[in-house]
Amino acid sequence: MFAIPGKQAVTITAKAAQQIASLMEKKHSKGLRIGVKKGGCAGMEYTMDYVNEVNPLDETVEQNGARVMIAPMAQMFLFGTEIDYETSLLESGFKFRNPNVSEACGCGESIKFKEDLTEPSST
Repeated sequence: MFAIPGKQAVTITAKAAQQIASLMEKKHSKGLRIGVKKGGCAGMEYTMDYVNEVNPLDETVEQNGARVMIAPMAQMFLFGTEIDYETSLLESGFKFRNPNVSEACGCGESIKFKEDLTEPSST
């Protein structure tokens, strides 16, 4: 929907691709669907769900055995995002480096998007 020819909607680091492929195999899923929903202290939250069917309206990115699908309503919010997987002494998990985010809460669980993405068009 919001694709630029020759450019993937999101990029996936090698660590994230390895983790996604491993989860797909373990859960016997066709991929991981990412999206956004209202919630959290900053207003929006990322969602991640295992899927058994590919929605033809999803934007699909495949890399090294990993398949990520972007829900149609989330595509404009996630375009240009890098998905990484980080491991530290205290936690491990997926990290989204999203150029469309203007603010994030202190806990890192919720985000706020730039105003021009969330306001209805005046045209």
